[in-house]
Amino acid sequence: MTTTAPLLYVRTSMLDVAYEAHGPADGKPVILLHGFPYDPRGYDAIAPELAGHGYRVLVPYLRGYGPTRFINEQVMRSGQQAALAKDLLDFMDALAIPQATLAGYDWGGRAACIVAALWPERVSGLVTGDGYNIQDIAKSLTPRAPETEHRLWYQYYFHTQRGVDGLTANRRDLCQLLWSLWSPSWAEGPGLYEQTAPSFDNPDFVEVVIHSYRHRFMYAPGDPALEAIEQALVLQPAISVPSISLCGADDGVGPPPEEDDDVAHFSGFYRRQVLPGVGHNIPQEAPQATLDALLELLA
Repeated sequence: MTTTAPLLYVRTSMLDVAYEAHGPADGKPVILLHGFPYDPRGYDAIAPELAGHGYRVLVPYLRGYGPTRFINEQVMRSGQQAALAKDLLDFMDALAIPQATLAGYDWGGRAACIVAALWPERVSGLVTGDGYNIQDIAKSLTPRAPETEHRLWYQYYFHTQRGVDGLTANRRDLCQLLWSLWSPSWAEGPGLYEQTAPSFDNPDFVEVVIHSYRHRFMYAPGDPALEAIEQALVLQPAISVPSISLCGADDGVGPPPEEDDDVAHFSGFYRRQVLPGVGHNIPQEAPQATLDALLELLA
């Protein structure tokens, strides 16, 4: 299923953000955020349902994806976590949204977690894929368990020029491989990939992706304009807003541990739900569970 929502644009200080809107303009706002390598198609089974409940549902394309564009050629094509969070905050400001319920996974989950942690007054509830998604960059150079290192091969690939060239030349095939590795039990995934793949043709996709995976390991400097946010994240701030963590039991990039090691990062209402038979692309693989979690927080 592909959404029939109109494609709209709003200008922030850095971007012309493309987004899809569902539901009444005066409804309580819900913002749904995709990850890498995905796009708003991940929420096609969720956004219309929320709209049917009277909510204003906004699904933006992140920087470097789809029709979203930088407005200035000189702006750094940063993919660091602070950039994603600032984009979300700027998006809300540009649309005059004082507070919203957020849902996100992977990159989008990171943006949502950061805004919830640093600007809790802007967030009424949070559905996060895989728990506390704020990177602890200071610890990034410490080797992890071999099986974890193996699952992160693509990140190390992107640290090299070969990875830049490979992503440039083979972005659709590479992203399709990640889809299959990260969601090994998702039977519908291969048939849906071509709906999302055009979003990776964005002219800034490669540069933003490469910077994201280099910055998180301290192999690339961040945008100086975002340093204050990055410094705040060094403290690994707690998330105080009501939160539900959805974890795919079959996630091929970050399978959930048996014991929830994120719970200490949440100081308000929080619960974790592990979803059997679900991989990394949580909202598209488990739309009903995602919808139920959102409606629980919106009630």
